[in-house]
Amino acid sequence: VQLQASGGGLVQAGGSLRLSCAASGTILSINALGWYRQALGKQRESVATVTSGGTANYADSLKGRFTISRDNAKNTVYLQMNSLKPEDTAVYYCNAKLVRGILYNYWGQGTLVTVSS
Repeated sequence: VQLQASGGGLVQAGGSLRLSCAASGTILSINALGWYRQALGKQRESVATVTSGGTANYADSLKGRFTISRDNAKNTVYLQMNSLKPEDTAVYYCNAKLVRGILYNYWGQGTLVTVSS
C-alpha cells in the first residue's frame, strides 16, 4: 500500500483546510484509513479513522471541528479541518491499516499544517 498525502499549508486561526490522501497498491485489503498528527516535541496521536464500512472515529478533543470522509471510487480519504487553532499545528500523516492475522500499518509521507494566531 502506498499513500500520498496532500493539502497542508499555512492558515490563520479560525480557518479551514482539507487534507487528501490517495491510496494505491493492495487497497482492497485496507481495513481502515485515517489521519494521525505529530506536533513538534510531541508523540504522534490519532486524529480520525474511517473503516472500510464507513464508520468514523475521532479523537475526543477534535470532534465537531474535524470530519473524515472516504471516497472508495477514488481510493482517497479526506480530512476536513475547520475552526483551526494554533495547537492544531503539526505534521499530519495518512495511515492505512490492514489486518492479515496481525495488524499492518502503512504511512504516508506527512503534510505540514501550520495555524497562525
